[in-house]
Amino acid sequence: MFFYRSKQKQNKDSEDRVYSRSQKIWDFASILSLFALLWFLQNAQNVIRHVNYLKVAEDVPPLVMSNGDPYIRALMRTISASESSGKNSYALLYGGDHVHDLSQHPNQCIPIKTNVNKGKCSTASGRYQFLTSTWIEKASKYHPNPSETPNGITYSFEPEYQDIVVYRWLKDHHQWNVDILTLLKKDRVEDALIELSGVWTSLGSGLEDNLMTPFLPKLYRKFLAEELASTSKISGSHMINKIESF
Repeated sequence: MFFYRSKQKQNKDSEDRVYSRSQKIWDFASILSLFALLWFLQNAQNVIRHVNYLKVAEDVPPLVMSNGDPYIRALMRTISASESSGKNSYALLYGGDHVHDLSQHPNQCIPIKTNVNKGKCSTASGRYQFLTSTWIEKASKYHPNPSETPNGITYSFEPEYQDIVVYRWLKDHHQWNVDILTLLKKDRVEDALIELSGVWTSLGSGLEDNLMTPFLPKLYRKFLAEELASTSKISGSHMINKIESF
């Protein structure tokens, strides 16, 4: 009987050791699986971001405006990549709908459903997502062709005018704490984007960053290469005259 009980105890101890080893192996495998899952999720997010970058890089159309400094033109395309990527962006309303009448700013206040301004509404419209108040203020300074009507002065919101107003605004160093063009020519793209993020909050201030925000400097350099290549097709003196006269 004693031998039998001793044998039972030995068998139980052996089973306990086997179970303990199995449990340790299982725990270790579970930890490895958790790390593998976290790694996959992180890399999946990076893959999604990269796919979005490639898609946006292909979807951002050239400017309608034909003239201008290539550094500022590339910046304008970068802003629109973050604010209004996709075709027909000049007619884009906040939230994704489009308008057909661009004779003036649409001035439609669309409810905001996410981020810090949830519960308010936004009149952001066009390729550069101009608020109505911002458009009127800047168009009064930079619009080349204001129209007088019985109800006052209006400013066409047609694509070329959106480009011209933004271009002149960005190029006017009195409107900013720094000279944007100088920063761009020194390849200080990140500094330029941060300066502009007070107006376009998706450019890197952290307030309303999106999936494209980390890629904006890379996008800018891609667009700049395209703009410089485009200007190189035009004779040097002719292009300089076009830039300086704009």
